[in-house]
Amino acid sequence: MNDSDLLRYSRHILLPQVGLEGQIRAAQATALVIGAGGLGCPAALYLGAAGTGRLVIADGDAVDLANLQRQVGFRNRDIGANKAQALAQRVLENNPGIAVDALARRLEGGALHAAVQRADVVLDCSDNFATRHAVNRACVVLGKPLVSGAALGFAGQLAVFGATGPCYRCLFGESEEAAPRCSEAGVFGPLVGIIGAAQAAEALKLLMGIGQPLTGRLLLFDALAASWREIRVPRDPACPVCGPVRPAV
Repeated sequence: MNDSDLLRYSRHILLPQVGLEGQIRAAQATALVIGAGGLGCPAALYLGAAGTGRLVIADGDAVDLANLQRQVGFRNRDIGANKAQALAQRVLENNPGIAVDALARRLEGGALHAAVQRADVVLDCSDNFATRHAVNRACVVLGKPLVSGAALGFAGQLAVFGATGPCYRCLFGESEEAAPRCSEAGVFGPLVGIIGAAQAAEALKLLMGIGQPLTGRLLLFDALAASWREIRVPRDPACPVCGPVRPAV
């Protein structure tokens, strides 16, 4: 870590819980951000600004005018561009000292498993149940911590799933009826910023080895009431994903 790095990350290094050791851990880590929309934008920007050594951002969608109300990683000039590539460029503009890989496609199958395998932490910033469950299965099989966020209307959710606690499938069954997307039900712009930034915070705690991760707890945020509620989430011993009989890679 050179003098420029020490100055850039000085406000983190000054924190006794982080220090130089924690900052170096972040610099040596890889974070995978799946989804470069409302949640992925703040998550990637904060992870990049904090000096996470390598970010991998995956999204197959293009930037649309309607995204700019909440997806703060994009500008008018990005309309029509791939989201992963545009966000990667914005992260590098903020911090050229890290590595950022843009995967301009939806991750699934072998490509998803390969990306998860290379990551130290995975952030699920996607907007559909199919992707969420696929990411969860890959993280369970490969033993990777998963930071999951969701936002719709004025309601946000945040949880961490890992080896010592439940997985996403313990909480949400795959047969559950899919929730409407933001394009159908609407979403409060600042809400995705709050949840996405919180995902970055949980990911950095895991990478730096500090604090108490949100494992086994689900945080619910009501933006209209400005209130947080915590729900304990037990591990399901009969879970078909993280239970005794695990899915194959």
